[in-house]
Amino acid sequence: MERSSNWYKLDNAAKIIPSTVRGANTRVFRISCELFEEVDPVILQRALDESIVEYPFFNCILRRGLFWYYLEDSNLDCTVEEEHLPACSPLYLPGKKNLLYRVFYYKKRISIEMFHVLADGTGAFMFFRRMITRYLEIAHDFHVDASFFDTEVASIAERNNDAFTHFYKKQKGLKQLKTLARNNAYQLHGEIDSNNESHIVEACVSANGFKELALKYGTTVGILSTSIYIGAVIDTMSAAQMKKPIVVSVPVNLRQYFKSFTARNFFGVISIKFDPFDYDGTMESIIEEVDDAFKQQLEPTRVNETMNSYAALEHNIAIKVVPLFIKDYAIGRFDAAAKKGVTTSISNMGLIKMPSEVTPFIDRFSAFMTASKEQITICSFADKMVFGECSAFTSHPTMLNLCRRLTAQGLGVELSTNDFDVPLHEKKTKESK
Repeated sequence: MERSSNWYKLDNAAKIIPSTVRGANTRVFRISCELFEEVDPVILQRALDESIVEYPFFNCILRRGLFWYYLEDSNLDCTVEEEHLPACSPLYLPGKKNLLYRVFYYKKRISIEMFHVLADGTGAFMFFRRMITRYLEIAHDFHVDASFFDTEVASIAERNNDAFTHFYKKQKGLKQLKTLARNNAYQLHGEIDSNNESHIVEACVSANGFKELALKYGTTVGILSTSIYIGAVIDTMSAAQMKKPIVVSVPVNLRQYFKSFTARNFFGVISIKFDPFDYDGTMESIIEEVDDAFKQQLEPTRVNETMNSYAALEHNIAIKVVPLFIKDYAIGRFDAAAKKGVTTSISNMGLIKMPSEVTPFIDRFSAFMTASKEQITICSFADKMVFGECSAFTSHPTMLNLCRRLTAQGLGVELSTNDFDVPLHEKKTKESK
């Protein structure tokens, strides 16, 4: 990431984010860790203070420039607080000097919420994992074998690097970014919270059971997750609505394809398109289409196009010289048009690995990402695989259909929510705050 004096250019994925903050779509994501014990806020504050030293750029604030937003060093410190705000509340408030992340605790749960300009889920988790590990080290007076973090050994400059710029190869236009705007996808509808507050639903299943189910269908966990979710969307559609395709946006961690230690944004997005009329009532009919789409779009050439599409935004001369207030308007309009080409999103953080010394103290991890429509985020730890939905909708038919499809496959589902809309007979556990 390029730095001049005490300010930093935004990475290429982050450049469009401030212009797309609208209502409940705060562009804030949350990662939570639930322990088997009550959280000690004093120890958590110490763990935060010691861990943030390795990620000093997280203590930046967002500023408006003439042509782009930028990050500026600050002397602000993050103070651990007991959770008291609605999930994924705004972090970027124009004109206000405030940090772009927060750390909460509530009973046995520790959460970090972060504005997407700072990092993606993978980058934020690098820091979160360090903080959780340090918390448990202090709380239980032991030291984790440092070799666990060998794969993450990197200088602050390497963590701070704008990987999009580093790997960019010139291409014409913004081809990949324009693709979604050409779709006419089925749109999920529902009553929106009058205060634009996020409603979250968390569904937990056996990770081993889900993996066995994927093996039964001869596919991967990621493809099966997407396929079941598409099936849940189909369950919400009327006959007339099935004339439009379902388009699921799937973020891809580009660190899997390009060697980078960056803790900032470094992801691309692929689109999985499914025609509801191709569904014959079997999971196989969805899995086959999803599998083909994944193979095509994760082919190396397509991955390069995805990565370059973000970097192309900065290298486009016409866009570069346009004043920021015009960019805000234009990017906002483009974003709205692109959203018409997407039905929903599903993001899989995959299997979360923690040092063996701390594993016995951790129950589960969960993650949520705000969006203008429903979005599912998945993460697995030990034998707990958690599907997290975050949206401003006050009802959750797609998520409930997802749970019904999981139980129909023989998987027990444990539900938690901050919403009262989920029918009592569907709830398996307590409500979360």
